[in-house]
Amino acid sequence: MAAIPASRRILIAVAGIVLIVLVAFAAMHMMHMMAPPPADLDLSRAKASEKGLYQVSIEPESGPLQMGVLHSWLLTLKNAAGQPVEDAKITIDGGMPEHGHGLPTSPAVSANLGGGTYRVDGMKFTMSGWWELRFAITAAAGSDNAVFNVTL
Repeated sequence: MAAIPASRRILIAVAGIVLIVLVAFAAMHMMHMMAPPPADLDLSRAKASEKGLYQVSIEPESGPLQMGVLHSWLLTLKNAAGQPVEDAKITIDGGMPEHGHGLPTSPAVSANLGGGTYRVDGMKFTMSGWWELRFAITAAAGSDNAVFNVTL
């Protein structure tokens, strides 16, 4: 039986080390993804925006959240004095902070329902876990952001 050349032994050893590192990285990533959300996660559906320019509340339009289904949300927007904010520009972003990916859809405001309430269509959660919903708001009081945490 012929001896394995030194260069081939080195190549096999390097490939083995790379494989071990990749398996360890994948295992750590899976453990991180399976971890529960932080115990002190703020799950409130109403709060002041980051700069305090607006009072923002969100709620699913039709009942409890369901995974894998497109649904609509209602966002209610008031100024710091509690008056409804009309004609705001609102963009929506988000994702799963622990998984490092965004929303699977591109939710957007589809209607201004009056009284500071806006319908957001196109929201979808494709897996259970912790999701962040980020709303960028521009209206008469200025630009501000509100971030909400949702768990399924």
